[in-house]
Amino acid sequence: MTLLTQDEQQQVAEAIDRIEQHTDAEVVTVLAAQADDYHYIPLLWAGLAALLLPGILVVLTGWLSSGWLLLTQWLTFIVLALVFRMPGVTTRLIPRSVRHWRACNLAHRQFIQLGLHHTSDATGMLIFVSEAERYVEIMVDRGISQRIDDSVWESIIADFTAHVRQGKTLEGFLVCIDACGAELRQAVPATHERNELPNRLVILS
Repeated sequence: MTLLTQDEQQQVAEAIDRIEQHTDAEVVTVLAAQADDYHYIPLLWAGLAALLLPGILVVLTGWLSSGWLLLTQWLTFIVLALVFRMPGVTTRLIPRSVRHWRACNLAHRQFIQLGLHHTSDATGMLIFVSEAERYVEIMVDRGISQRIDDSVWESIIADFTAHVRQGKTLEGFLVCIDACGAELRQAVPATHERNELPNRLVILS
């Protein structure tokens, strides 16, 4: 998985600069390689398989000594734990709900850690992407949510998510930022010059 290059990150920063000239919103973008390392997932599935396999063998063969039972369980656990740790395999073992839950938690933590809830007019906006989970979220503070309904962001998020699935993360960012800028320009127009938060793309690798 390749995150954006320095030149691509600069393009994102410049896009934020452009829209912030016309709105009081403070926009911050975050790109994460993945929301969690999911180390426990391979162990969980390997352990479950190790518990079930002996029972299946007993049904099929009708016999399995206690010594072979223990050996079979250990070998099953070790082999599958190693196989399931392969990135391509691990991703398929994680339920979509779990992946999105972890990504959502990370997005909320970033909103707080980056100070988006402390802007002077409560006009912070976070555009968050986690590539491994194919997850996109837009979070706004009350100064924006009181003027723009959350449903407005749904189509923007859906479009961005489609770009991420196609491996077009940069294009997704630029389209998303411009779309958000159009909404912010109307609902939260610029009243004075300011830049409380950095416009650079925050990378979580």
